[in-house]
Amino acid sequence: MSTPMAVSDMPAAIAGYVDHQRALGRNYSNEERILVSMYRWLAQSSVRELDQASFDQWCDTMVPLGPNTRRARQLMAHKFCLFRQRAEPGCFVPDPMYFARSCPYVRPIIVQPDQVARMLAATTHLAPTPGSPLLPAVVRMAIVLLYTAGLRRGELLRLTLRDIEPASGVLQIRESKFHKSRLVPLSTGAARELRHYLRKRLVASLGTGPETPLLCNTTRGLHGYTGTGISRPIHELFELADVRDVEGRCPRIHDLRHSFAVQALIRWYQEGADVQSNLPKLAMYMGHISIVSTAYYLPFVPTIAALASERFEKHLGHVLGGGKP
Repeated sequence: MSTPMAVSDMPAAIAGYVDHQRALGRNYSNEERILVSMYRWLAQSSVRELDQASFDQWCDTMVPLGPNTRRARQLMAHKFCLFRQRAEPGCFVPDPMYFARSCPYVRPIIVQPDQVARMLAATTHLAPTPGSPLLPAVVRMAIVLLYTAGLRRGELLRLTLRDIEPASGVLQIRESKFHKSRLVPLSTGAARELRHYLRKRLVASLGTGPETPLLCNTTRGLHGYTGTGISRPIHELFELADVRDVEGRCPRIHDLRHSFAVQALIRWYQEGADVQSNLPKLAMYMGHISIVSTAYYLPFVPTIAALASERFEKHLGHVLGGGKP
């Protein structure tokens, strides 16, 4: 029979677990946040011990979340308990057999250039607020960087003025996923949009310090946008511009990163470039550790299928037809 863990002991145990993982080179910021939130919920609920019953009660609070998110958080708690079990063999460890079942990830929606153009035009319909006086310009800049540079949402929101070089149009992404930093050169059009946004930002007096967020608002002083704060108006633009796939689905923000990768592949096929030799470049640009991660962002959409088929026919069609090259 397992021994319950006293809730009062959890803060120190969580700190020791996170410190151990970080000593191994892992970030564990998200894991720390989830474990601390679990502790706080247990403490606020006057629960004295972490056992099967209290763990199940905590899991019930995540019912509104998707199954994959619930399972990921349950596994974080599971690994934490396993770590405790090394020093306390009888420590309670939840059984993963009863965790939420994984579901297939939602197919990404590849946003087309004409749809992005409609979104950019629709930014003029967004109304500035006292806390976000540059909201239309901020959202326009966000869409440009997400779609043309393939940034992750978190990378976009962490950009500060010291991370950008307006003259050359180069962004520095610092310590992102996998602890990787990288330089991201922007296209000519995106660099022009960046300079235009910076001029608007300067007029609005939103701060010029090197650590000031690029996408800045005035809520509680000069602060960057939160994930929710930037997601809400972008989703509003999806609706305003009627950006949907053939099934009527509206994209997620992360689908803009998928769209960037797919559009890069399409351009290479159209230009007659060597796609395979360019994939490592795309992986580096997107901040991946290998092209295996990049392949996840490259669904075999009809446009790519048609272009690949045309290339195959051009170079090897004679083999199947029994003719000469």
